[in-house]
Amino acid sequence: MKILVLNSGSSSIKFKLYNDDKAVALGLVEKIGENTSKVELKNLGTDEKFIKEQAIKNHEEGLDLVNELFKQSGLLEDLSTLDGCGHRVVQGGPNLMKHCLVTQDVIDEIDRVSIMAPLHNPAHLAGIKTMVKKAPKVPNVVVFDTAFHSTMPDYAYMYALPYEYYEKDKIRRYGFHGTSHSYVSRKGAEFLGIDYANFNAITAHLRNGASISAIENGKCVDTSMGLTPLEGLMMGTRCGDIDPAIVPYIQKLKNLSPDEVDTVMNKKSGFLGVCGYNDVRDVEARIEKNDAKAKLASKMYNYRLAKYIGSYFAILPRTDALIFTAGVGENAISVRKNTCDLIKHLGFEIDEDLNNTRSKLTVISKASSKVKILIVPTDEEFEIANTTKEIISK
Repeated sequence: MKILVLNSGSSSIKFKLYNDDKAVALGLVEKIGENTSKVELKNLGTDEKFIKEQAIKNHEEGLDLVNELFKQSGLLEDLSTLDGCGHRVVQGGPNLMKHCLVTQDVIDEIDRVSIMAPLHNPAHLAGIKTMVKKAPKVPNVVVFDTAFHSTMPDYAYMYALPYEYYEKDKIRRYGFHGTSHSYVSRKGAEFLGIDYANFNAITAHLRNGASISAIENGKCVDTSMGLTPLEGLMMGTRCGDIDPAIVPYIQKLKNLSPDEVDTVMNKKSGFLGVCGYNDVRDVEARIEKNDAKAKLASKMYNYRLAKYIGSYFAILPRTDALIFTAGVGENAISVRKNTCDLIKHLGFEIDEDLNNTRSKLTVISKASSKVKILIVPTDEEFEIANTTKEIISK
């Protein structure tokens, strides 16, 4: 089966083509709406690249150029010859808790809950609508970041606010990065030879945006992100958990609007707010130069991560594995070491020699560690492609 995976942003489209279980091409449409737009496709079998540089007005024009490059590469005659197309969607809201085929009702619901993910859902919809228009006979599947977390019990996803806010406005914890947490937990269980239905794990998806999940018997029972991706861990530019009273306090103190405070918390905080750098690699480079603020930011990050791991360790009846994944989780050796050192008394014993690796599926804990510590490279596109195949095959 030929499955195309699309992750549409406001000014970009990431895409990956699968032939059965094998990725055969990937690419990116970038700077949509600008005169310096570009489309690049890479044939993963030959490493040959196909590039078009021209102004791209919208997602429809972008997908037209993707289609042209597929023809040029010989990998796909036309988008209409696909067996299916899977779309990443950040927020499904309370009524779309499972991955599903695209219908007009589904499109309308994704649009309705866009208020919960204003930077993501409208862009996802642009990609979905364009694909439906370009290849109307190809089945489209939406794969929600929030779906994996739909198994959380009510006492975990509820906020201690007036109940009517949940009942009428559906304000609750939804969680994000679900496709990654799902993929790496299944891969981790398989790697350790444990039946997924009996697998308990803590999964740490760490990149510029970061979240952590507690998985019991193969199902998510808690996660750090909430109604929006702002809650939880300290991130590249997001503050994560703070005293909510800080928001009105800053509004009054700095005479800021709600939108301006939202921008501060989402785009000017985290690593960037504390030390001026949002990339962990840059922070580590500054630490090497004895930058006090970089050191502080790193300690804050590791401390917050250790606290979340410890809290999930406390609620799980047994923890088989701690899994690090995504850009920071797979590559930041110091983050893994410094975090695990903070919780070694709980049985998380990291092996420094084994930990000295990047982006490789492997165990990095000592033989004496009570909990296995793993690096599991994530593959969200594969998870989306696989889910798409399963749904269109039914």
